[in-house]
Amino acid sequence: MNRFPTSTSLDALASSFRDNARRFVEALRAAGATVKIAATYRPPERAYLMHYSFRIAKQGLDPQRVPAYPGVDIEWCHRSAAGEVDLEASRRAAREMVQAYAIVRLPALASRHTEGLAVDMSIRWQGSLKIKAADDAEIVIEQGPNTGDNVKLQEVGATYNLYHKVPNDPPHWSSDGR
Repeated sequence: MNRFPTSTSLDALASSFRDNARRFVEALRAAGATVKIAATYRPPERAYLMHYSFRIAKQGLDPQRVPAYPGVDIEWCHRSAAGEVDLEASRRAAREMVQAYAIVRLPALASRHTEGLAVDMSIRWQGSLKIKAADDAEIVIEQGPNTGDNVKLQEVGATYNLYHKVPNDPPHWSSDGR
Protein backbone atom coordinates (compact mmCIF):
# COMPACT_ATOMS: atom_id res chain seq x y z
CA MET A 1 0.00 0.00 0.00
CA ASN A 2 2.96 2.29 0.52
CA ARG A 3 4.57 1.78 -2.88
CA PHE A 4 2.35 4.11 -4.95
CA PRO A 5 0.90 6.49 -2.35
CA THR A 6 -1.97 8.83 -3.04
CA SER A 7 -1.01 12.39 -2.26
CA THR A 8 -2.93 14.49 0.23
CA SER A 9 -1.16 17.68 -0.79
CA LEU A 10 -2.72 20.35 -3.00
CA ASP A 11 0.82 20.84 -4.38
CA ALA A 12 0.48 17.52 -6.23
CA LEU A 13 -2.43 18.78 -8.37
CA ALA A 14 -2.20 20.04 -11.96
CA SER A 15 -1.26 23.74 -11.88
CA SER A 16 -4.52 25.42 -12.94
CA PHE A 17 -6.65 23.18 -10.75
CA ARG A 18 -4.17 23.44 -7.88
CA ASP A 19 -4.47 27.22 -7.77
CA ASN A 20 -8.28 27.06 -7.78
CA ALA A 21 -8.32 24.36 -5.10
CA ARG A 22 -5.95 26.36 -2.89
CA ARG A 23 -8.09 29.48 -3.17
CA PHE A 24 -11.28 27.54 -2.37
CA VAL A 25 -9.72 25.77 0.62
CA GLU A 26 -8.31 29.09 1.88
CA ALA A 27 -11.79 30.67 1.59
CA LEU A 28 -13.34 27.75 3.47
CA ARG A 29 -10.81 27.94 6.28
CA ALA A 30 -11.04 31.75 6.48
CA ALA A 31 -14.81 31.32 6.90
CA GLY A 32 -14.26 28.93 9.82
CA ALA A 33 -14.85 25.62 8.06
CA THR A 34 -12.77 22.56 8.89
CA VAL A 35 -11.24 21.02 5.77
CA LYS A 36 -9.53 17.63 5.79
CA ILE A 37 -7.90 16.56 2.55
CA ALA A 38 -7.95 12.80 2.05
CA ALA A 39 -6.65 12.50 -1.54
CA THR A 40 -5.39 14.60 -4.40
CA TYR A 41 -3.16 13.03 -7.06
CA ARG A 42 -3.39 9.25 -7.39
CA PRO A 43 -0.59 7.56 -9.35
CA PRO A 44 -1.92 5.45 -12.27
CA GLU A 45 -0.17 2.42 -10.76
CA ARG A 46 -2.21 2.78 -7.58
CA ALA A 47 -5.41 3.21 -9.59
CA TYR A 48 -4.56 -0.04 -11.41
CA LEU A 49 -4.05 -1.91 -8.12
CA MET A 50 -7.22 -0.50 -6.61
CA HIS A 51 -9.32 -1.15 -9.71
CA TYR A 52 -8.31 -4.76 -10.23
CA SER A 53 -8.25 -5.75 -6.56
CA PHE A 54 -11.87 -4.58 -6.35
CA ARG A 55 -12.84 -6.36 -9.58
CA ILE A 56 -11.35 -9.65 -8.35
CA ALA A 57 -12.63 -9.37 -4.76
CA LYS A 58 -16.08 -7.91 -5.33
CA GLN A 59 -17.02 -8.62 -8.94
CA GLY A 60 -15.60 -12.09 -9.44
CA LEU A 61 -13.07 -11.20 -12.14
CA ASP A 62 -10.81 -14.13 -12.96
CA PRO A 63 -7.36 -13.03 -11.74
CA GLN A 64 -5.79 -14.73 -14.75
CA ARG A 65 -7.51 -12.12 -16.97
CA VAL A 66 -5.91 -9.07 -15.33
CA PRO A 67 -3.52 -7.37 -17.75
CA ALA A 68 0.00 -6.53 -16.64
CA TYR A 69 0.84 -2.90 -15.93
CA PRO A 70 4.29 -1.33 -16.48
CA GLY A 71 6.17 -0.83 -13.23
CA VAL A 72 3.74 -2.86 -11.10
CA ASP A 73 5.16 -6.23 -10.08
CA ILE A 74 2.16 -8.15 -8.76
CA GLU A 75 0.93 -11.70 -9.12
CA TRP A 76 -2.86 -11.52 -9.14
CA CYS A 77 -3.22 -15.25 -9.69
CA HIS A 78 -2.10 -17.19 -6.62
CA ARG A 79 -1.16 -20.86 -6.97
CA SER A 80 -1.19 -23.91 -4.75
CA ALA A 81 1.99 -25.79 -3.83
CA ALA A 82 1.25 -28.04 -6.82
CA GLY A 83 1.19 -25.04 -9.17
CA GLU A 84 -2.58 -25.07 -9.68
CA VAL A 85 -4.55 -21.84 -9.72
CA ASP A 86 -5.88 -21.15 -6.22
CA LEU A 87 -8.87 -18.94 -6.90
CA GLU A 88 -9.79 -18.62 -3.21
CA ALA A 89 -6.29 -17.49 -2.25
CA SER A 90 -6.33 -15.01 -5.14
CA ARG A 91 -9.68 -13.58 -4.07
CA ARG A 92 -8.63 -13.49 -0.41
CA ALA A 93 -5.51 -11.49 -1.29
CA ALA A 94 -7.60 -9.13 -3.42
CA ARG A 95 -10.09 -8.68 -0.54
CA GLU A 96 -7.20 -7.82 1.78
CA MET A 97 -6.01 -5.19 -0.70
CA VAL A 98 -9.52 -3.74 -1.01
CA GLN A 99 -9.72 -3.53 2.77
CA ALA A 100 -6.27 -1.97 3.10
CA TYR A 101 -7.14 0.67 0.49
CA ALA A 102 -10.57 1.19 2.15
CA ILE A 103 -12.30 0.88 -1.23
CA VAL A 104 -16.10 1.10 -1.17
CA ARG A 105 -16.89 1.28 -4.91
CA LEU A 106 -15.12 0.38 -8.12
CA PRO A 107 -12.20 2.79 -8.63
CA ALA A 108 -11.66 4.04 -12.16
CA LEU A 109 -8.46 3.14 -13.96
CA ALA A 110 -8.19 6.69 -15.25
CA SER A 111 -9.84 9.47 -13.32
CA ARG A 112 -9.52 13.11 -12.45
CA HIS A 113 -7.34 11.94 -9.54
CA THR A 114 -4.82 10.29 -11.90
CA GLU A 115 -4.82 13.53 -13.93
CA GLY A 116 -4.28 15.75 -10.88
CA LEU A 117 -7.69 17.35 -11.39
CA ALA A 118 -9.55 16.19 -8.27
CA VAL A 119 -9.42 16.49 -4.51
CA ASP A 120 -11.27 14.43 -1.92
CA MET A 121 -11.89 16.55 1.14
CA SER A 122 -14.32 16.54 4.00
CA ILE A 123 -15.75 19.95 4.81
CA ARG A 124 -17.64 20.78 8.00
CA TRP A 125 -18.70 23.89 9.90
CA GLN A 126 -20.91 24.97 12.77
CA GLY A 127 -23.77 27.45 12.45
CA SER A 128 -23.85 29.64 9.37
CA LEU A 129 -20.92 29.96 6.99
CA LYS A 130 -19.89 33.33 5.55
CA ILE A 131 -17.59 32.49 2.67
CA LYS A 132 -16.12 34.50 -0.16
CA ALA A 133 -16.77 33.36 -3.71
CA ALA A 134 -13.95 33.61 -6.27
CA ASP A 135 -15.10 37.14 -7.20
CA ASP A 136 -14.88 38.18 -3.49
CA ALA A 137 -18.67 38.31 -3.10
CA GLU A 138 -19.60 37.19 0.41
CA ILE A 139 -22.04 34.29 0.46
CA VAL A 140 -23.87 33.33 3.62
CA ILE A 141 -24.90 29.70 4.00
CA GLU A 142 -27.45 29.36 6.77
CA GLN A 143 -29.12 26.06 5.94
CA GLY A 144 -27.54 22.61 6.20
CA PRO A 145 -26.16 20.25 5.71
CA ASN A 146 -23.00 21.81 7.11
CA THR A 147 -20.83 19.66 4.85
CA GLY A 148 -19.56 19.51 1.29
CA ASP A 149 -22.97 18.12 0.32
CA ASN A 150 -24.48 21.58 0.79
CA VAL A 151 -25.79 22.75 -2.59
CA LYS A 152 -25.09 26.41 -1.84
CA LEU A 153 -21.49 25.55 -0.91
CA GLN A 154 -21.20 23.62 -4.17
CA GLU A 155 -22.30 26.76 -6.01
CA VAL A 156 -19.52 28.67 -4.24
CA GLY A 157 -17.05 25.93 -5.18
CA ALA A 158 -18.10 26.31 -8.81
CA THR A 159 -16.99 29.96 -8.73
CA TYR A 160 -13.49 28.55 -8.11
CA ASN A 161 -14.00 25.97 -10.89
CA LEU A 162 -14.28 23.14 -8.36
CA TYR A 163 -17.32 21.00 -8.99
CA HIS A 164 -19.01 18.48 -6.73
CA LYS A 165 -21.43 16.42 -8.81
CA VAL A 166 -20.61 12.75 -8.21
CA PRO A 167 -23.54 11.10 -6.42
CA ASN A 168 -22.60 8.99 -3.40
CA ASP A 169 -19.06 10.43 -3.28
CA PRO A 170 -19.37 13.24 -0.73
CA PRO A 171 -15.72 14.32 -0.53
CA HIS A 172 -15.03 14.41 -4.29
CA TRP A 173 -14.45 17.79 -5.95
CA SER A 174 -12.96 18.04 -9.43
CA SER A 175 -12.34 20.24 -12.45
CA ASP A 176 -15.57 19.09 -14.10
CA GLY A 177 -17.60 17.22 -11.48
CA ARG A 178 -16.51 13.75 -12.61
